[in-house]
Amino acid sequence: MSTSRPLEKVTSADVARLAGVSQSAVSRVFTPGASASAKTVAKVRAAAERLGYRPNVLARAMITGRSRIIGLVVAYLENQFYPVAIERLSSALQDRGYHILIFMAGNGAENVEQVVDELLDYQVDGIITASVAMTNDLTSRCQAAGIPVVMFNRGQNDPRLSEVTSDNRLGGRRVAEFLAAGGHRRIAHIMGWQGSSTGRDRAEGFREGLAAAGLAPFAMVDGEYSRERAAEVARALCTGPERPDAIFVGNDHMAFAVIDELVHNLGLKVPEDVSIVGYDDVPMASWAAYSLTTIRQPVEAMVDATVATLLGQIEGDTEPHHHRIDGPLVIRRSARIPQGHAA
Repeated sequence: MSTSRPLEKVTSADVARLAGVSQSAVSRVFTPGASASAKTVAKVRAAAERLGYRPNVLARAMITGRSRIIGLVVAYLENQFYPVAIERLSSALQDRGYHILIFMAGNGAENVEQVVDELLDYQVDGIITASVAMTNDLTSRCQAAGIPVVMFNRGQNDPRLSEVTSDNRLGGRRVAEFLAAGGHRRIAHIMGWQGSSTGRDRAEGFREGLAAAGLAPFAMVDGEYSRERAAEVARALCTGPERPDAIFVGNDHMAFAVIDELVHNLGLKVPEDVSIVGYDDVPMASWAAYSLTTIRQPVEAMVDATVATLLGQIEGDTEPHHHRIDGPLVIRRSARIPQGHAA
């Protein structure tokens, strides 16, 4: 009876011998950001391919103290904004030699704590939270472990945390000004979840914009960033004794549900009966079925600021940074267009 011997693992020393270079040269070739001549890179990669060599990332992390992994904690993916943002975050970090480890967590403190525990076990170099809150205890533990945290699309009243958002307050104000200029007088707001800074800031900006136009909100109801809840609120608003002539919806994800409810279940026309404006400008907003007027979240600028802030902190920048980036109003056909505004 014959037995086969397991194949011996190829090491960097084997690659170095075949390529005719030092073992440290092999290490430089496979270390993101390290310098090596084009000739050395070509020789080492050719030898590695011939031998079937793959560098041991975990072993390198133990030596260097850097895993080159960024933990990304996401609350939910139903909103199209997050798959787009995650793809761009991943691409931007990969361009800099990092990789993303994605964990899902709801807004409950226990879920987030469990996820962050796991990320600490993985010895990630940094953490990005996407619309997820950090407790005081979690923030302290990350700080003690030397792992920087940047909040993406969410702010929090904690001076230790960096955050990157669009200018939500200005966006809400801009929507109110646009709708008032279009002659609307009964303007409602189906708010984003009021447990989040984004929802609160958009609502506050909306109030300010209406007040500047001499108007009061027709109604302001928390839609909780839920399609089902937003449709329910829209139905209640538009089947009462007097309906709004415009609704600002706290994000596009809810706005699509509102349009579907008004058009397909209540038989109303958008924008002839009710104008609808959203927030995010996700890809579906431009579809002919919705043609949604909306505030565009400046995803590229937000991603660039997030990556620059996180990598700066990994390299030793201890100052928290707060970025609020302006996003334009994108005018389509879901809302009455005031004179002087082009679609």
